Amino acid sequence: MKKMSVVGAGTMGNGIAQVFAQTGWHVTLIDVQAQQLEKALQTIGKNLDRLITKGTLPADAKEKTLSNLTTSTSIQEGVKDSSIVIEAATENQSIKLAIFKQMDQFAAAECILATNTSSIPIQIIAKATSRPDKVIGMHFMNPVPIMKLVEIIRGPETSNSVADTIVSMSKELGKVPCVVNDFPGFISNRILMPMINEAICSLEEGVAGVPEIDTIMKLGMAHPMGPLQLADLIGLDVCLSIMHVLEEGFNNPKYKAAGLLQKMVTDGKLGVKTGEGFYIYQAGSKELLVNPLFKN
Repeated sequence: MKKMSVVGAGTMGNGIAQVFAQTGWHVTLIDVQAQQLEKALQTIGKNLDRLITKGTLPADAKEKTLSNLTTSTSIQEGVKDSSIVIEAATENQSIKLAIFKQMDQFAAAECILATNTSSIPIQIIAKATSRPDKVIGMHFMNPVPIMKLVEIIRGPETSNSVADTIVSMSKELGKVPCVVNDFPGFISNRILMPMINEAICSLEEGVAGVPEIDTIMKLGMAHPMGPLQLADLIGLDVCLSIMHVLEEGFNNPKYKAAGLLQKMVTDGKLGVKTGEGFYIYQAGSKELLVNPLFKN
């Protein structure tokens, strides 16, 4: 059986683990917190139930998928015999570099080391390893089991064979791979995050309110979700982190994060994950409620 590991059992990590396990890979999901691993397995089970109910997956898919999943709180133990390890930790450079050092130390010599980073240049991450030719970006979109795109980022030293392998692997997962070169933010977030940031600036300056900004972008530009709602879904802390990467990476003030974005992160209003961002999120409610802070 094909074996792989995912480091980080948060939203992205458990989604990545699920799609690999669904397609027959034996997956080890790794996180330092055993409680997070238990939560991840519960989330995967609920996701599978939802897909089966919709008729997207056959009735026996849940049992088969879960049987392909194991968990570990140790990178050293969890990456043994894996042919690919995908890091899906929080979007923090120092944390990712520390994880890659361990992945490089304990994974087999031929193992590919991939990162789900949404903005940090691959060349920086690759420097933490002794195998820069086997380091590559594999940026999945949220929610991973549903979204088709995988943004594949080649570092300056990523080998052709590794890039080709990841493209083929993505297709086998039922995804659509798009290969891009190694620049801060790549393509997805180099374009998306400045748009979100500009929407927040517009709100801060009083150009329009939350529902107006989102409605204009949904109905006028055919976006499935407005930029402020999308920012809440991504996590305002993640948006801020990516804006910092863009500003520092390009040394250009046009990427400076909106003051309101910085304030909301400081205040702990991070969006869906905290129940409050530009909207208020209540358990069990599908109604989109604008945060009273932003009502006229």
